[in-house]
Amino acid sequence: MQGFAERGDSADLGQLQSTMHAIELACTSIQMQMNLGAAEATILSLSQTPQPYQTCKFILENSQVANARFQAAAAIRDAAIREWGFLSSDEKRSMISFCLCFVMQHANSPEGYVQAKVSSVAAQLLKRGWLDFSAAEKEEFFYQVNQAVYGIHGVDVQFAGINFLESLVSEFSPSTSSAMGLPREFHEHCRKSLELDHLKTFYCWARDAALSVTNRIVESDSAIPEVKVCTAALRLMLQILNWEFSPTAVPIGVKIGSDSPKRSECNLVQPGAAWREVLVTSGHIGWLLSLYAALRQKFSCEGYWLDCPIAVSARKLIVQFCSLTGTIFSSDNVQMHEHHLLQLLSGIIQWVDPPDAVSRAIECGKSESEMLDGCRALLSIATVTTPSTFDQLLKSTRSFGTLTLLCVLMSEVIKNLMTKNSEEETWSWEARDILLDTWTALLVPVNRNGGNTSLPPEGKNATASLFALIVQAELKAASASAFKDDDSDYLQASISALDERLSSYALIARTAIEVTVPFLTRLYSERFERLNQGRGIIDPTETLEELYSLLLITGHVIADDGDGETPLIPNAIRFHFPNNLEADMHPIVILCSSIIRFAEESLKPEMRATVFSPRLMEAVIWFLARWSCTYLMSPEESKDSSTILLRFFGQHGQGKFVLDIIVRISLTALVSYPGEKYLQALTCFQLLHALVQQKHICLHLLSLDSWRDLANAFANEKTLFLLNTAHQRSLAQTLVHSASGMRNPEASNQYVRDLMGHMATYLVEISSKPDFKNIAQQPDIILTVSCLLERLRGAASASEPRSQKAIYELGFSVMNPVLVLLEVYKHESAVVYLLLKFVVDWVDGQISYLEAQETAVVVNFCMSLLRLYSSNNIGKISISLSSSLCTEANTEKYKDLRALLQLLSSLCSKDLVDFSSDSTETQGTNISQVVYFGLHIVTPLISLELLKYPKFCFDYFSLLSHLLEVYPETVAQLSNEAFSHVLGTLDFGLHHQDTEVVDMCLRALRALASYHHLEKSAGKVGLGSHAAGRKDPGGNFQEGILSRFLRSVLQLLLFEDYSPDLVSSAADALLPLILCEQNLYQKLGNELIERLANETLKSRLSNALRSLTSANQLSSTIDRKNCQIFRKNLSNFLVDVRGFLRTM
Repeated sequence: MQGFAERGDSADLGQLQSTMHAIELACTSIQMQMNLGAAEATILSLSQTPQPYQTCKFILENSQVANARFQAAAAIRDAAIREWGFLSSDEKRSMISFCLCFVMQHANSPEGYVQAKVSSVAAQLLKRGWLDFSAAEKEEFFYQVNQAVYGIHGVDVQFAGINFLESLVSEFSPSTSSAMGLPREFHEHCRKSLELDHLKTFYCWARDAALSVTNRIVESDSAIPEVKVCTAALRLMLQILNWEFSPTAVPIGVKIGSDSPKRSECNLVQPGAAWREVLVTSGHIGWLLSLYAALRQKFSCEGYWLDCPIAVSARKLIVQFCSLTGTIFSSDNVQMHEHHLLQLLSGIIQWVDPPDAVSRAIECGKSESEMLDGCRALLSIATVTTPSTFDQLLKSTRSFGTLTLLCVLMSEVIKNLMTKNSEEETWSWEARDILLDTWTALLVPVNRNGGNTSLPPEGKNATASLFALIVQAELKAASASAFKDDDSDYLQASISALDERLSSYALIARTAIEVTVPFLTRLYSERFERLNQGRGIIDPTETLEELYSLLLITGHVIADDGDGETPLIPNAIRFHFPNNLEADMHPIVILCSSIIRFAEESLKPEMRATVFSPRLMEAVIWFLARWSCTYLMSPEESKDSSTILLRFFGQHGQGKFVLDIIVRISLTALVSYPGEKYLQALTCFQLLHALVQQKHICLHLLSLDSWRDLANAFANEKTLFLLNTAHQRSLAQTLVHSASGMRNPEASNQYVRDLMGHMATYLVEISSKPDFKNIAQQPDIILTVSCLLERLRGAASASEPRSQKAIYELGFSVMNPVLVLLEVYKHESAVVYLLLKFVVDWVDGQISYLEAQETAVVVNFCMSLLRLYSSNNIGKISISLSSSLCTEANTEKYKDLRALLQLLSSLCSKDLVDFSSDSTETQGTNISQVVYFGLHIVTPLISLELLKYPKFCFDYFSLLSHLLEVYPETVAQLSNEAFSHVLGTLDFGLHHQDTEVVDMCLRALRALASYHHLEKSAGKVGLGSHAAGRKDPGGNFQEGILSRFLRSVLQLLLFEDYSPDLVSSAADALLPLILCEQNLYQKLGNELIERLANETLKSRLSNALRSLTSANQLSSTIDRKNCQIFRKNLSNFLVDVRGFLRTM
């Protein structure tokens, strides 16, 4: 292999040595933490120097400082990627050859990281030229690599060759590729090409390399160099199996995984039928299992061996083979996949069986890594099989099925956790999580598809025993936590944090539901009896903690989380029990009724004092919320009245009686447990919120005395005014939402008036008091105002067509008080925010329903609000005044501005969704003008520093993009000052680090430019003076916005770093900008051409610029077809010229 050709005159040897010494000194300085700035500048200058290849080659071949060689390799990469466009074909090939040659010649170098860097550079350069090189040129490179990988030049070179392939595969994989400033299409083209033409070949090379050294490794009694070759080959094979293969059709009946969330990673391997010979039918897997088994046997007395690189790599590869699925298995040979899995399982089972012996060995000091990999293998197999297939795999070689093994293994892990009872995570914690994911992968499809028919009787018996052990372990942990300090992990663990694990427990329980439900009922009975017998005699704390745990487990077993939907009764419960079963004999009815009766005891003051602690009430409320969503007056009752569960807890059964109990328990939780915020949050946000989601339940709620008591307490009792204001808001929302159960709209509106009217009246009265300004700052007044605003906001957010009229009247009645409060509390940021959020929610809920006259009233109110807010200079906070504002937490000081942006967005929606009977234009209300006027008021309060905060930045550009896309015709109506400010922020967003923000700005530019082009084509003025340019007060000519942004977009695309995902959006913005400013485009193109000194590059850039606007029959229209053509043209343009333009 020859080194790359030198460019230009031969450099002076003294100059090369001088540069090398400077780089060596810089590297040493960085290592010694001396003169860091100067040292980093020296190294950076090497990468930025035009054509530094000869110098870098000299450093690589002569420097004795490893870090200097590393930096030289990095400089070759940076310069070559940057200058790729004007390197000749010979130079490109010879540069890659030099890197490969260097790696092979220095294969035995002790500085492995330098070798890895040079290997990575070779891989990146090969990818950069992938579309340029012919097949023969690629084969020339790969022939050299193949000779190395096959061991012709020795073990060290063989290792280096495998490492190069590892770097190459990494570069071509989308998730690990290096940025090259090229469109995503380039990377995708390279990925597909490598996968189709070379990936399988590389796998075979790695396999053969491992085979070539296997015998020596097995026969040797000491460490030999071949071990690292075998390890690297196994690692490369694993990397290739982890490749994101192009999708292929899946044969009927083949399971390709579960969409359930997992704590443990499990990547499916779906390479397609072309890989069948290599991976499945060649005996390759048998060799791999035999290799690991032989080494395992040989080093059985060496405890450290299980964690050696070769052992770890071999196990990972075996585990990954368990995930093999898809068309690689012949659809006309269903036994092929099962035979594949059985072969793997036969080798893996010795890692985990017998479970008790494995556990004891780990406790005695053996590494747990093999056992955990065995669990991961079971997870992978479960992910690609059905429960019946999974269970049958082991029965051909053992007296029990795989499900039984899984149960016994899980039981052993649970027993270990019970004995440890440690707050520190141990191997059994990790094993438990992996095995729970295995159960989830197996059972989620069964749970969704219906019943538990897929599990054999033996499997059901095993899962029933396993669930009993799991519950025993959870109860033991709960009991042990009863007297621990409050900082215990168990006490601090919230219900949501336990949810994932409990969901997996529930799946296990449902496989043997006829056993597990009576088991849970028995546990409840025992603990209820223990509480009754020991009242006043025995400390109930342990029992209460056990009940807390049981309620969480039971809630997951009998009901699913709806995730926003109304959850149905789990299929395992729905279809298992016979429909002709009497209600009082139904296990689910017995269990649920006993829990509800127990919960009802909390209504007694003496029981609350001795039994129902706040913590236990949290579990009670959580259980009732989850249970009621599924069983209480289910809408499925009318569709499936034969189901005893639906009838028993339905509208014509015990449903209304249970509903009344739940409401009374809710009121008790809010009134009798002051200061218990988490309990109150569960009650307001989960339980009561769930009750009003269904209209037929609301109908029954409104007829209950307990619901009227709740509404009366909310309106009149001071206790509920002491709730957290967010909880008061939620409670108001729930109570107003229940109005949907009224028989007619007028009754719904009257209910809302009766519930909320006096609160609005009180707000009007207090704000109109002559001395209000004097008393407004009193803490009790601020608290009262805050609570009233939160309650009004809750009511506003519950607006729906039936109650819209009353809620509009509610907001209309407090318009003037809101303005008064905004003036009085202008220095109370918390109150100001509540005011703004109330207005935002009220406008958002009302604007689509308002008639033209009402819309005009609301719009005028909003304008008054915006003017007052602006005049008070609220929000004009300089970040430089306080360093404390630089933290993410203190960005909440700006949330009032975010609320104003949301208000403008809500006003915008009137033009998109309007249910009124007349048009706003009939009253002269132009929403677009209103919104732009609001933007004119708000924008002076928005600084570029403020836009550096992610949440606010996103809200602002989301609104701005929407406005410019929907109302581009009104942009000219803004004053020059406001318009310049808006466009200044747009320019800021165009260079933002968040890709989504940049995308929104590009969409806004596309809308502006497209509007101007279409208007000008129709003979109109378009953006007028804003597009034409103007003179500033100093007499200097300022370019129009389209000219300015044409420069900005071209600058971004050609010279700056950005995500490849933005190329399409940039093309959509650039095309109309070019059409609007064709003369400027020609001028900018000529300037770029003139800046190039190389005539060849000048010609190349000239042709590329011409092709950009003419290739593929591009026309001067902005239709969809033309935009797609321009996207393709721009992609080709960037691949062709971006590299060498960035060297200017």
